[in-house]
Amino acid sequence: MMQRRGPSASSGKWRGKGGPENRGMKVIENRALKDEEKMELQEIQLKEAKHIAEEADRKYEEVARKLVIIEGDLERTEERAELAESRCREMDEQIRLMDQNLKCLSAAEEKYSQKEDKYEEEIKILTDKLKEAETRAEFAERSVAKLEKTIDDLEDKLKCTKEEHLCTQRMLDQTLLDLNEM
Repeated sequence: MMQRRGPSASSGKWRGKGGPENRGMKVIENRALKDEEKMELQEIQLKEAKHIAEEADRKYEEVARKLVIIEGDLERTEERAELAESRCREMDEQIRLMDQNLKCLSAAEEKYSQKEDKYEEEIKILTDKLKEAETRAEFAERSVAKLEKTIDDLEDKLKCTKEEHLCTQRMLDQTLLDLNEM
């Protein structure tokens, strides 16, 4: 706000009663007005800084919540992949056992020719199951890779949000320091 001066203020002399006292009062009033304006501006800045900090906190909490969900999804996917791998190992063992049985049956081919057809059919079924299990395992591995990429992306976003939060916190701290120094 501009300081108003009377016609004789430029010469340093005041006319009438209480001239120097009037001048002192006006200086004090002007300082008080400037201080009030400065306080109002700082209150607005403080409100903005609080709003920015709250928004950063909200975004951080949202990202953290999403991360927990994705970690849960990843854990379930890993469990399914482990189960599929376990089934593959079981199928491999079953195939190995069936192969041994097949060799024994081939030695006694004439005696067990009817059973041989049956075992060949079982081998086909187990091979199909193995292929299906391998396909599920591959799908689970692809899902794990996608989830890992999603986690990496979320970690990057979380890091950026934390950096924004720290920057906002520093700005808020500096504003508070500036307010305290006044």
